[in-house]
Amino acid sequence: MTSQVSSPAEQADEAVVGEQRKAAGAKDVRRLDRVIIRFAGDSGDGMQLTGDRFTSETASFGNDLSTLPNFPAEIRAPAGTLPGVSSFQLHFADHDILTPGDAPNVLVAMNPAALKANIGDLPRGAEIIVNTDEFTKRAMQKVGYAESPLEDGSLDGYSLHPVPLTTLTVEALKEFDLSRKEAERSKNMFALGLLSWMYHRPTEGTERFLASKFAKKPEIMKANLAAFRAGWNFGETTEDFAVSYEVAPAATAFPVGTYRNISGNLALSYGLVTASRQADLPLYLGSYPITPASDILHELSKHKNFGVRTFQAEDEIAGIGAALGAAFGGSLAVTTTSGPGVALKSETIGLAVSLELPLLVIDIQRGGPSTGLPTKTEQADLMQAMFGRNGEAPVPVIAPRTPADCFDAALEAARIALTYRTPVMLLSDGYLANGSEPWRIPELDELPDLTVQFAQGPNHTLEDGTEVFWPYKRDPQTLARPWAVPGTPGLEHRIGGIEKQDGTGNISYDPANHDFMVRTRQAKIDGIDVPDVEVDDPHEARTLVLGWGSTYGPITAAVRRLRAAGESIAQAHLRHLNPFPRNLGTVLQRYDKVVIPEMNLGQLATLIRAKYLVDAHSYNQVNGMPFKAEQLATALKEAIDG
Repeated sequence: MTSQVSSPAEQADEAVVGEQRKAAGAKDVRRLDRVIIRFAGDSGDGMQLTGDRFTSETASFGNDLSTLPNFPAEIRAPAGTLPGVSSFQLHFADHDILTPGDAPNVLVAMNPAALKANIGDLPRGAEIIVNTDEFTKRAMQKVGYAESPLEDGSLDGYSLHPVPLTTLTVEALKEFDLSRKEAERSKNMFALGLLSWMYHRPTEGTERFLASKFAKKPEIMKANLAAFRAGWNFGETTEDFAVSYEVAPAATAFPVGTYRNISGNLALSYGLVTASRQADLPLYLGSYPITPASDILHELSKHKNFGVRTFQAEDEIAGIGAALGAAFGGSLAVTTTSGPGVALKSETIGLAVSLELPLLVIDIQRGGPSTGLPTKTEQADLMQAMFGRNGEAPVPVIAPRTPADCFDAALEAARIALTYRTPVMLLSDGYLANGSEPWRIPELDELPDLTVQFAQGPNHTLEDGTEVFWPYKRDPQTLARPWAVPGTPGLEHRIGGIEKQDGTGNISYDPANHDFMVRTRQAKIDGIDVPDVEVDDPHEARTLVLGWGSTYGPITAAVRRLRAAGESIAQAHLRHLNPFPRNLGTVLQRYDKVVIPEMNLGQLATLIRAKYLVDAHSYNQVNGMPFKAEQLATALKEAIDG
C-alpha cells in the first residue's frame, strides 16, 4: 500500500501519539492515501451487496472512488467452484482517481474458490483475509488444492489473516431464533463490519440500510445488524489485526457541490428522466430484459411520477417497435439493450432512420459474439452501431467515458435525436454500467434546454396557392423534418418503411428521388453540430493516445504515470463517434504516432485509418475485463520509444 508522506514534525507527533496509544492498549492507526479492496466469494455469499455497502459508506465519507463488480453469467453456478466466484473491487483514495485499481491491496476470500480465482492478481505483501471455516478437504479438492494453501507455505509472501467468519457469525447470532443455515448467511455482514473497522468507515448508513431492507423481517434485520457490529467489535478486540488504516477524504479532488455515489446505469436512467423534463416530453421506454442493461428498465419503472412509462415487451423487436410508435406519438422514446438485442432491433432502427423520428437506442455492450460473455465488458459493438443495418442508414453514435458521465451522455443523445429527428445510438458497456464513482448533482440552471416545437399547421404552399403540410420539408440548418403529432388536424401523413418522396412524403420508387433522400439523410448526420475534440498535451508530444468510451479511466491513469516518469505524451478522448468532431483530422495530423487502445480488435482504429488516412496503431484487449493502467502505461511507453 502507498502511504502519505508526513513532515518531520508530524512524524514526531505521530510517534508520541503512537506510544501513548500503545501504553493505553489501543491499536496502531496508519494513514494511507489510497486502498484497493476486493471482496470475493460464491455468488450466494453476498459479495456484491457487501461491496456496495462499503462503497456507499466510503462515498459518504468523502473519498474519491471507483468500483469493478465482477460476477458469473450463470444464475447460480455450483457452490464452491471457480466459475461461481463473484467479486467486487473498490479503489478509494484521498485524491482524484480514475480506475478500480490494477491489483488489490486487500483480498477478502470467503472460500477456497475465491482465493484461487483471485490470488494471481495480488502483489506480494498484500493482505488476505480468509474464512477458514470453508477450507474443508472437500471444498479445497473441488478447486484443485491438494493441500491447504493456508498451511503449505504458498501464502508466505502475503499478510495472511485466517478468520473463522462462519463460526464467529453463528456464535454472534446464537441468541436469535435462526437455524444455523440462516445465521451463516450473515457472514458477509460480519466481514463488512470487520473491514469497516479496519478502514474507519462510517456505519450509520449501513445500519439504516439493513433496517430498511429487512423492515418486514425484524428477526433477520436484528441478526444482520448484530453480525455487522460483531465484525466491527472483532476487529477492535482481536490481536490478529494490530493495525487499522485511515484514508482521508478527497477534499481537493472535487469541485464544490453536492455529490452522491452513482453507477453508470443509474446515471443513464437519471439522465433520461432529466432529458424528458428538459424537453417537456413524456419519457417512454420500450425494452426487453438483457444483461447488463436491465437495471435501466428496473430504475425507470420507479419514476411514473415524472411521466415515465415503461413497457417490458415480449422480445427485443416488440420493445423497439413500441418505442418507435411512442416517438411517432410525441414522446421522448428509448429502447435499451445489449449487442444481441441490437442485432434484433436493426430493421426497426432502419425504419426510424427512414421515418426520421427521434429515438434513443442504448446499447450496454458486453462480450460477444452471440451470447458470449453476458456479465463481462467489451466495446466491440462500434461497427455494429455504425453499419449494422441494411441499406444506407446512418445513425449518430456517442459514448460516455465514466459511470457519472453517462448522465451527460444521455442528455447529449436526447439533444441530437430531438434536434435532428434521428435515432441515436448510445454505447455504454458493462464496466460503466455496473461500476460507480462520485457524481456531482448538477444545478437546474446547468441543464440544457431541450424543448421542441411540434408542427401545428401547413408549412408549404402549392403553385395554385393551396396551403398544405409536407412531412418531409426540412429545416435548412439541421435538415430535420417537422415532427407532427398524430391527431393534429390537417397534418395527416404517410408512414412506413418504403422510400418517401422528398417534401410530400408520398411513396416513391423514383431512382433520382431515392438517391437524393439517401444523400440527404447522410448529410443530416454529417452536419450534426458536435463539440471539437479536446487534446491534453502540455509538452507538445509527438505521440497521441486516442480513446473512446470506458477506456478513458485506464488511459488517463496510464498517461499520468508516464508523465510522472518524465515522458511526453498527448491524450484525446472521443464522445462523438458519428459524426467525428470536425477538428479531429487536424488533431491527428499533428502527431507522428497515434495509438488507439480498445476493448475490441481495432474498430475505431479501422474507422480512423479509413477516414483520415492516418497510420493509427491499435492496442487491443478482449478478455472481458477493463484495461489495467500499468499495462497501458507499458504499451504506450513502447510506442513512444519505438
